[in-house]
Amino acid sequence: MELGNISQPLYGPGPEAPGSSTPGLVGMVHGFLRLVQPNALPTVLCHLSFSQLLLYELGFLVCIAIGLLFIILMPLVGCCFCCCRC
Repeated sequence: MELGNISQPLYGPGPEAPGSSTPGLVGMVHGFLRLVQPNALPTVLCHLSFSQLLLYELGFLVCIAIGLLFIILMPLVGCCFCCCRC
């Protein structure tokens, strides 16, 4: 087994995405990911300030906030409909 030059590795192209039987679903997922995180991953995350990091992750933070609201409000609304049938 040849290890090559460990201190200066040579990277080839990454693995290609496999062909899919559901291209519509794959397109929808990639569209959502581009909507949530349109920016490329910065190479130096440790050098960003906290406000820059929050701005970079804004799409994910909005999705988390909507998810938490859904998790909290859905049972409350269901309980109100169940207990207070008007």
